[in-house]
Amino acid sequence: MPTLHVTTRSGEESTVEVGDGLTVMEAIRDNGFDELLALCGGCCSCATCHVHVDPAFKDKLPAMSEDEDDLLDSSEDRDENSRLSCQIPFTADLDGLKVRIAEED
Repeated sequence: MPTLHVTTRSGEESTVEVGDGLTVMEAIRDNGFDELLALCGGCCSCATCHVHVDPAFKDKLPAMSEDEDDLLDSSEDRDENSRLSCQIPFTADLDGLKVRIAEED
């Protein structure tokens, strides 16, 4: 099963297995990472699932939508590797993906 490496805000690293059909947000939330709020449940309307993606995987991610870009603009912790985890479908190509949960705004 493909794996996802998650770093919490405090720097704790964990590896989780990701089932078929999940987004990165769902994989993080379903594995008990409470600091990823995901308040809108994946509707791309709140930016509380903001993560920083390892640059090595950036080219494997789907293009960022205008809505996602606008929501990330509201974050003081945004950088060039910022994405909303609800907008990243986890595929076999992303096996080993590393993300860090962004600071809460």
